[in-house]
Amino acid sequence: MSDGTQAGPGSPAPDPLDVLQREYDARRAAQEKKGERYMWWYLGYFLFGIHIVAFVMIYAVTHAK
Repeated sequence: MSDGTQAGPGSPAPDPLDVLQREYDARRAAQEKKGERYMWWYLGYFLFGIHIVAFVMIYAVTHAK
């Protein structure tokens, strides 16, 4: 293969440290993307909740005797 992950006849074996580093980088990038996705969901729920509280407070103030 051209990415150097498998050694063919006549080519040197890939450096195990480079292979581990690439695997680590791929796992870290996937975990970072997952964490970012969760962050956006939490932010969305938080903003939705703030609006619900604000609407309830507006309703309470406008309907107070």
